[in-house]
Formats: sequence, structure tokens, C-alpha cells
Amino acid sequence: MRIDAGSFKGRRLLENKFEHIRPTTDKVRQALFTKLQFFLPNSRVLDLFCGTGALGIEALSRGASEVVFVDKDSRSAKMTRDNLKALGVNAKVIRCDALVYLDSCKEKFDLILLDPPYKSGLYEKVIPRLYDILDEEGVIVCEHDKKDTFNYSPFVIYDEKRYGNTMLTYLSKN
Repeated sequence: MRIDAGSFKGRRLLENKFEHIRPTTDKVRQALFTKLQFFLPNSRVLDLFCGTGALGIEALSRGASEVVFVDKDSRSAKMTRDNLKALGVNAKVIRCDALVYLDSCKEKFDLILLDPPYKSGLYEKVIPRLYDILDEEGVIVCEHDKKDTFNYSPFVIYDEKRYGNTMLTYLSKN
């Protein structure tokens, strides 16, 4: 997997050797960041369920000022740290259950990238907890299977795009 654009354009990330990580495809990642290209500069980003860290690293490459990476799996956290180290980037990687992290989080984010394991039931538990940590003008991007439907309350859907079996749903506070 390569970084698509920005300061790390063309740099390779470590190969994903773990079955528990379902990386976002290049096509979906490109579409997501093309849509957010003017929103990203100087933004604070939360990459929740970060896996390899590819989404958050792409955000850093495209101008995000800070990304916090969270994943409860030690292999995912290590892979994210290793990818960041290979790029010479110092960022916060937290190995913690997402719900525990969100219940104690006091930070605000402009962008939250939400990509939990499909069919995990985590969207319904996580989404309500994001309200207090999302900036008033912030955006949440949910990646999920096209067949999945969720209650996004208290947020509103302002856009949805389908890419094969993958859906990106963009949420905001108003």
C-alpha cells in the first residue's frame, strides 16, 4: 500500500500480514481524501480502529496537523507505530478499547475516521460517544459494508458514496 498524495506521496506502508485488519482499498481511500482535501490542512484527526494507520497517515501526508491513532489490538498498534517510524513521524498511538478511550477523551477533533470491524455492532456504541469530542464544524467518516444501516443520531448524514461493497457515510452535527 502506498500513500496517494501529499508530503509522503508514493511512500510504501508495511505489508499487512494480519487477517483481523481489513485495509481500506486504494480507490476508497483516494475518494475519501479527495473529498476532504480542503478540509484537512491543519486539522486534528482521530483515526479510531486504526488498523495499519493508513488512513491517519494519509491525513498527515495531506496536511493534518495532528492525528491520534487508536486500536485495541496490540498488533495493529505496533504496525501503526512501525509505519509512522518508517516515515519519520511522531504521533500518538494508543492501544486501548475504543469505547474506553472515548469515555475518557477530553480532546476535540475536526475529523474522525471511523472504520471498526464490519458486523461488529460497534458503530451503534461508538457514534453517540463522538458528539462531545467532534468540533462544531467537524466531520465523521464512517466506512462500512453497503448493506449495513445504522442509527447515526445525534448526527446528520450530509453525504454517502458507494464503492463496490464499501460505503462511506459522512456525518456532521448539523
